Amino acid sequence: MSRRLSPVLLLLALLTSTLLQAQLQSPTLPKHPFIKYRANVLHYDSTSPSMRQLFDKWQRVANGDGGNLNIVHIGGSHVQAGSLTNTIRCNILGAYPNLVGPRGMIFPYSAAARCNNPADYRVHCPQKVELTRNVYKEYAYPLGLCGIAVTAADEFTEMDIVMSEPRVDYAVNRVVLLGHGEGGVVPRLRIDGHELYAAYIDNVSDRYIFNLPTPTDSFTIVLPCRPGDKFTVSGIYLDNRHPGFSYHSIGVNGAAVPDYLRCVNFVRDLRLLHPDVVVFGIGINDAVPANFDTAAFQQNYLRLIDSVRSINPDCAFIFITNNDSYRKTGRRRYSVNTNGALAREVFYRLAADCGGAVWDLFEVMGGLRSMDHWRKAGLARNDRVHFTAAGYQLVGDLFTGALFNAINKETSEP
Repeated sequence: MSRRLSPVLLLLALLTSTLLQAQLQSPTLPKHPFIKYRANVLHYDSTSPSMRQLFDKWQRVANGDGGNLNIVHIGGSHVQAGSLTNTIRCNILGAYPNLVGPRGMIFPYSAAARCNNPADYRVHCPQKVELTRNVYKEYAYPLGLCGIAVTAADEFTEMDIVMSEPRVDYAVNRVVLLGHGEGGVVPRLRIDGHELYAAYIDNVSDRYIFNLPTPTDSFTIVLPCRPGDKFTVSGIYLDNRHPGFSYHSIGVNGAAVPDYLRCVNFVRDLRLLHPDVVVFGIGINDAVPANFDTAAFQQNYLRLIDSVRSINPDCAFIFITNNDSYRKTGRRRYSVNTNGALAREVFYRLAADCGGAVWDLFEVMGGLRSMDHWRKAGLARNDRVHFTAAGYQLVGDLFTGALFNAINKETSEP
C-alpha cells in the first residue's frame, strides 16, 4: 500500500534533491571534434538492485545522514599513475567538501627504484627495498589487494609518507599498516620526532593498527630490521574516522585480470575497505595478444566479481571499457589494436550479468583509431596506449560527468 508524502515532507524532499543536483555539477570540458560527448553516459539497467542501492546510499551520505560510501577503482598502469583516479576523487570531494572520508588504501610505490607514485602523496625511502608485483611469473611473498609489495631488509628502513594534494585535507588519525615480518620485526611510526607503537596487532590479517594522538598529513614508517630480518609492506590504509566519500585506487603497471586473481590475500585486504561500488578498469593488458580470448577474459572477470561479492553481495560494479590503443610493430611503426572493440562487448555482457554499469571510454574517445587523434592533440603519449597528464585529467572529468549525471537523474525524484 502506497502513502502520499505530506506537503512539508514533499518540500523537504524536493529541496534535498535540488541541493544534491546543485552540488553535482559536471566539470567544464574542453571541446575536441573527435570526442563523442553525447556518448558520455553510464549505461545501466535502472531496475538493477545493486545500482539502486548505490544511488540510495549516495544520497543518504550526501545528505549528511552518516556513514561512508567506499568506491574502489582497480586497474593497471592507468590507475597506478594516479592522475586519472585523483581527478575523479577530487571532483567528488570537491562536490562534498564537508564529507571528506578516509583517503583509504595507498601503496608506497616509489619506495622501490623506478616505480612511479601517484602525485597526491609523496614517498621517500633512502634504503633499498625489494619490489614484488602480481605481473611477475613467480614471487616469494603472498600478495593482497594492492597486487604489489616492497620488502625491507636493511637496518632501520624508513619510509616517509607525505600527503601532497592541496585541494583536499587528508588529515590522518589512524594508520593501518598491512605487512608481514620475518625475524620478529615490529614496525613503528614516527610523527614529529616521536615514535609510536601499534595499539593493536592482528596477526591473522597481518595488520598493525596505529592510533595517532593528533591528526597529521605526514609520518614515517620505521622498520627496524636486524641482520637476517625482513618486513614486507603490502598496503597502507589511511583513516580519518569521518563519515563521507572515499575513493580508493588500486593499480599495478602491466596488470591483467588473472594477475589479481593470483593475489591470495585479495579478499582479506578488500574486507578492510568493504566497497559499495567497484570501478573496474582492467583489460588493456588482457587485450594485447593477437589471439585475445574473450571467453576467458569474461570468465576471469566473473571470478573477480565473485571475490568482491563474497565481502559485499550488494556491491555495485562500474566497468570502464578499454581505451582505443595501438600495437608497436616496428621502429616508429604502429598498428591499431582491434581487440579494444572485442573487449568492449565483454564489458557490456559483464554489466548485464551482474546488474552493473558500463562507462564506454572506447566510444566516448571516438572509437577505433581515435587514439591517434588524442595523441596529435597532446592528450595521449606516443606509445598510443597511455594518456598524458592532460589526457588523464580529461578522461577523469568525462567519467565524473557521466557519474554525476546518473546520480542526478536517479535522485531527482522524491
